Amino acid sequence: MTEHVEVPSTDNFTHTALTPPRIIRGLICLVIFISTAFMFLVYFVPAVVVLLRLFSVHYSRKAVFYIFGLWLGLWPFFFEKINKTKVIFSGETVPKGERVLLIANHRTEVDWMYPWDLALRKGCLGSIKYVLKSSLMKLPIFGWGFHVLEFIPVERKWDIDEPVLRQILSTFTDRQDPLWLTVFPEGTDYTEEKCKRSQKFAAENGLPVLKNVLLPKTKGFHICLETLRASLDAVYDLTIAYKRRCPSFLDNAFGTEPSEVHIHVRRIPLSKIPSLEKEANSWLMDTFQFKDKLLSDFSANGHFPNEGTEEELSTVRCFINFAGVIIITGIFTYLTFFSSIWFKVYVALVCIFLSSVTYFGIRPFVTHDLGKLYSNRVTKTV
Repeated sequence: MTEHVEVPSTDNFTHTALTPPRIIRGLICLVIFISTAFMFLVYFVPAVVVLLRLFSVHYSRKAVFYIFGLWLGLWPFFFEKINKTKVIFSGETVPKGERVLLIANHRTEVDWMYPWDLALRKGCLGSIKYVLKSSLMKLPIFGWGFHVLEFIPVERKWDIDEPVLRQILSTFTDRQDPLWLTVFPEGTDYTEEKCKRSQKFAAENGLPVLKNVLLPKTKGFHICLETLRASLDAVYDLTIAYKRRCPSFLDNAFGTEPSEVHIHVRRIPLSKIPSLEKEANSWLMDTFQFKDKLLSDFSANGHFPNEGTEEELSTVRCFINFAGVIIITGIFTYLTFFSSIWFKVYVALVCIFLSSVTYFGIRPFVTHDLGKLYSNRVTKTV
């Protein structure tokens, strides 16, 4: 179990019991989440990610943005509306529709799902991407989705990861393509043991000794910033804390933890971040010192400063999104199991294709964007 930031004892929170109704509700949510993911991937990937991409990478990414943004919207709905977990935003209110590099602290195995709650509020859920362990790209079904959404796999070995990062990031530089690239600079989730190792390294190398976060790894952050700077609007700095204890994936699914997720948001214009590597690395180190203090204050006060910067999700909109995903999945399910045998053959072939792509690590290709070339040609003619 990962360690966590404690809150004042006067809150007297107790662990939510895993009751039979919670188990049943959680299992239903997981079945819906996985089955809808499967159907969306099997039926949309060949048309949207393969065929459309032959003509236009931009429009393929736009289609992925809208279609898979619908599916991703299920999790904030389950999390906030079904399980009644409070997500409390503080700090600054960020505008909608920006292309951003997002950095966050890494408390537990499910931190990466909470930026979805902010992205959904900003209309950018379908554009979210992560730098993550390459082993996660091989997960069944979810690994397929990671490939479709163009997540960036790393081995945590710099000589291997550097050329991969540069190559993939170079395909994300078009300002017309939606992008929320999320990076966890600590490189791993926080535990007391890892913190002690990080503090020892910091003390031996004249770096800040941090209590609530690990020392950030600066090289990956700098490459992301260097490659994408000209196409980004800002960097978003998120600091995540939990009211009781750090949750696991099953805690989330069954609604036992967390009772509250607190997310502090800062928007940093690119002009405020140095372009030279050494200065940019120092800026990132200062940022994590700021996070460390924020988390210490959270431990003392039970909240971040300037709460209430984002409104609650609209229950009606969430339900409409949920209903749309269920209807689409229902149609695909009918076609698969109760229609022509050729739909079963189609599904089997797509599953083989997606499994092969995932196993061999084949990314969606980037070709000359014929749609954009045609558009540019028409513009020049006019």
